[in-house]
Amino acid sequence: MILGIHHAAISTPDLDRALDFYCNLLGFTVASRMEWGPGTALPDTIMGLGGSAARQAKLRAGNCFLELFEFSSPVPSRPERGIQDHGITHLCLHVRDLAAEVARLEAAGIRFRSVPQRRPTHVSVYGHDPDGNVLELLEVMDDGHPFSFATLGPGRDERP
Repeated sequence: MILGIHHAAISTPDLDRALDFYCNLLGFTVASRMEWGPGTALPDTIMGLGGSAARQAKLRAGNCFLELFEFSSPVPSRPERGIQDHGITHLCLHVRDLAAEVARLEAAGIRFRSVPQRRPTHVSVYGHDPDGNVLELLEVMDDGHPFSFATLGPGRDERP
């Protein structure tokens, strides 16, 4: 039985910079950290890699975790993908007072793709982390909306 999404993971060229962004600017906290060198069987087996080496941190915020990896081996590549390309397109962060969050993040140098877009039940905007990954900030104002956190939990499963 699938209970929900536990975490998303991002590979970054600079773990310290990513930690600064996600923890000091966005308010995540570090839940765990680890690193491994080439020849460590377990991560190579799990990830289907050979000779991997990396530093990793698992962060916590609200109802989920975010995992950050800085691989030193194998050497990472950074293919440029448009948001319309197949694969994960963005990470959405649930916020309270989106206007204040946008102002705070813009003051810290974060760029957004547009001004916040308001609908009757929610408001959202897309921006970028320091590595160019797309982040959506989302504020849901109606607890009855289908993707409000108020609709999650035991007994609220949509499956027949």
